[in-house]
Amino acid sequence: MEKNKKGPIPKRFRTLEQAGEFWDAHDLGDYWDQTEEVEMSFRLKRKRHLFSIEPALARELHAAAKSRGVSPETIANKWLREMLAKKRALRKRGTTSRTVA
Repeated sequence: MEKNKKGPIPKRFRTLEQAGEFWDAHDLGDYWDQTEEVEMSFRLKRKRHLFSIEPALARELHAAAKSRGVSPETIANKWLREMLAKKRALRKRGTTSRTVA
């Protein structure tokens, strides 16, 4: 991504995503003289849901994740997203399929 020319650092960002977008497009080195040490604390809350799965499925999940170089959580989320997207698409078309739960 090409970096933008130096402009002022926003006083506040409304979201973490907004801050990320700014710094993705700007180089901190260009702003180093405008930085100052500050103390801050925050707690990011991430919701997690735990589901029990059969041992054989867990082994397959771990093997698939390892072969792709990702965590089992990452691949499980990816596959669930894909499966649910297919289910929504089928529902939207008014069709059903036994292969999609």
